[in-house]
Amino acid sequence: MPSPAAVVLGVGGLYVAQSVIGGVTFQGLPAVLRKDGASLNEIAFVLLTVLPWSFKFLWAPAIERIRLPAAGGNRSRPVVGVIGAIGVAALVAAALTGPSMLGAVTAALVVGAFASATVDIACDGYAVESLAEKHRGWGNAAQVGGAYLGSAIGGGAFLILIDQLGWRDATLIMAGVLAALGLPFLLSRNPLRPHRSDAERPSLKAAFRRREVWFGIALVGLYVLGQKWAMVLIQPYLVDAGMSLSLIGILNGFVGAGVGIVGALLGGWATKRHGTLPVMMASLLAQVAVTAALSVAAYATWKSDAGLGALAIASSGVMAAGFVALYAELMGRASLDQAGVDFTLFQCADGVVSLIGWQLVGVFGDALGFAWCFGIAAAIGLGVAALLPAVMRG
Repeated sequence: MPSPAAVVLGVGGLYVAQSVIGGVTFQGLPAVLRKDGASLNEIAFVLLTVLPWSFKFLWAPAIERIRLPAAGGNRSRPVVGVIGAIGVAALVAAALTGPSMLGAVTAALVVGAFASATVDIACDGYAVESLAEKHRGWGNAAQVGGAYLGSAIGGGAFLILIDQLGWRDATLIMAGVLAALGLPFLLSRNPLRPHRSDAERPSLKAAFRRREVWFGIALVGLYVLGQKWAMVLIQPYLVDAGMSLSLIGILNGFVGAGVGIVGALLGGWATKRHGTLPVMMASLLAQVAVTAALSVAAYATWKSDAGLGALAIASSGVMAAGFVALYAELMGRASLDQAGVDFTLFQCADGVVSLIGWQLVGVFGDALGFAWCFGIAAAIGLGVAALLPAVMRG
């Protein structure tokens, strides 16, 4: 069996790498576009790059069949290596186009998102099948903490580099970071867990026959509804409040990464001690409080960099703790014979619900304003908190 430490190190690097592309797309580029005068509706167009993450379940069975061949064995490393190289090339293409060519840079980032989402299928499947139940908390912490660190690099350090070097050089550096983060997994001598040759072939049909999968989809959709809909508003709001790109980059990067990682570790510890539901509820209610505070700040046209920055990083920390608990609940519900397919369905539910909310924000955000949008998101979060215990029992 693979060493738990080597598994966590390898998948941790991949989770960070995947989130670098996400950070560039969902945090870095929106702030750059807003600085150049783009509307929220134009920024929402870029967020279409989340589509591969929303619908990767369509090709997840094919990737799992390649990764886990019928004759037995495990091809996780070749799958990650080939698809990961496509992701690096896509980021290089985005560097050579630039945000002034919105259609071209969006197309490049869609390819990058497709590659990143595909690597995630293999990575999640490998993590679930390689970590025993007692070690899965570390896997969840690597997943969520890695996502925050990658977002900090892509949405934080990236903005600082743009201020200093410009779009092309900053994005090329991100491509190099992406390649380096995949090396611990690709160069590891840790043995891969062999796949049973007599196992049922991975398929969506097999996934949808299982009650645990339907439970997971419903739970993810509900939780994202309460936690994430306001997320896309925060960076443009900070820009409109007069905060510089460098300061936003510092908040997303060094400070945000630290708070997110601490939140993930605390979430893992609290989940082990108290269980998943209490941690998910506490995180959700804390997010409601932060979002309501942002609504009040927007209504009062409050422009304190320190105060608004504190609210932004608090949102990251409490979300990290909640999603560690959520995915700890879901990891045990994925079948070991097709963990990549089952876990992908959970993540696609996350992406679809997020995309719906973000597009609604883009369509109505300019008309309603930040105060109303943050306020509506906080009210939705309260409704989700009321429903969550019943869904968890179901």
